Amino acid sequence: MSFDIPHLTEITLDDLEALGTGAGILGTGGGGNPRLGRLRLQTLLEDDAYPDSVELVDPRDLPPDATVASVGGMGAPTISVEKFAGGDEEVQSLRAIEELSGETVDALIPGEIGGANSMAPLCVAAMTDLPVVDADGMGRAFPELQMDTFFIYGTPVNYAATTDERGNQVVYRDIDSAKRLEDLARAITVQMGGRSGYAFPLMTGAFVSEYAVPHTVSLATELGRAVERARDAGTDPVDAGRELLGGEELFAGKIVDVHRRNRDGFALGSVTLAGLDEDATLEIEFQNEFLVARDDDGDLRTTVPDLICLVDTDTGAPVTTDALRYGQRVRVLGVPAPELLTTPEALDVIGPEAFGYEVPYDPLPRDETGW
Repeated sequence: MSFDIPHLTEITLDDLEALGTGAGILGTGGGGNPRLGRLRLQTLLEDDAYPDSVELVDPRDLPPDATVASVGGMGAPTISVEKFAGGDEEVQSLRAIEELSGETVDALIPGEIGGANSMAPLCVAAMTDLPVVDADGMGRAFPELQMDTFFIYGTPVNYAATTDERGNQVVYRDIDSAKRLEDLARAITVQMGGRSGYAFPLMTGAFVSEYAVPHTVSLATELGRAVERARDAGTDPVDAGRELLGGEELFAGKIVDVHRRNRDGFALGSVTLAGLDEDATLEIEFQNEFLVARDDDGDLRTTVPDLICLVDTDTGAPVTTDALRYGQRVRVLGVPAPELLTTPEALDVIGPEAFGYEVPYDPLPRDETGW
């Protein structure tokens, strides 16, 4: 299945605001602040030293033997707001794995479409003149790297690198599991001040064509445009986004409590919403991203891997975990996860039990169109 959306062939300055809005919604609260990613990419595309657009490649059109690398930022979203990237951390990591492997990368791909990490490969592409695959490894954002479809479906942890804004770099080779790489890279990222730029893994075009979530850069951009069109027309921007994604509205209210702390490289906590028109509450727990939503009775309304998206009641703009504030009026959307995230092998890694919730995954209803 696929969404009925146009498939883009490039990203230009005119696309950035829409892409940032859509990626923020798909980010389910995490993935890094989309505004920062948008400003970083805007600066590059406006600079005469770089191209004024980035080429997008349909994953179905990749040569089977192409070499594709995932690049992005690692760390807690709350830290990335305060600790800006130097600008070329991901490029340095990319060059490191090319040197280590002896391979030349032909295309880049987001590890996650959510938040600023939707923009990171586009920034690297602008600096390296490489195309970006219109796909990603999550269809959303998740807190840990082994939760990429790339690793879930068998890509080995062959070569990897993380780099900080000072150029300090750690390279990894032949790590025995993606979870081990997550633990190592997360610990290093904490020592790097809470944020690093990564490059991993190296994959073939054939693998990416089969196991990446397709057309998510186009989806994020069209989602943002749907919200923008509704605002301009004076109609409901939240409904516009919900309808495009085939989701449902789980709750509407205001934030009455936020618990948030940074621990081990993650932003952990919960947010409680109170209904405006009825005596009801909803509590959402997060680890960088929103994971589960509970009603007044403590019953789960929805869980990972389905998407829990918080958006501003009036504008439809995404509300990320680092920006949760008392009194904000928000609406909560539930969106069915991509099918690649709902297989038994995927649920072992990204289902509710993987996050410590002893409940089965009960998927949201799925439309005929979708991912």
